[in-house]
Amino acid sequence: MKNYSIVRIGNEYVVQADHKSILKIASRRKAARLVTDAAELLQSQPAAKLPPDAHAESSIACDLPEVP
Repeated sequence: MKNYSIVRIGNEYVVQADHKSILKIASRRKAARLVTDAAELLQSQPAAKLPPDAHAESSIACDLPEVP
């Protein structure tokens, strides 16, 4: 990640990538460490390809017919 910044807003720090806020955290040191870890992971290996049937629609929504 080349274009990132850590901005203080109130008592929290916001990690921004390409001027988009992606993470809010209370510690600047922890924010910097997470950015470093993420950059290392992105450089370590290319993403594994999913099997063709994995692209089917998936949902995390509940399947309840009605809300109590």
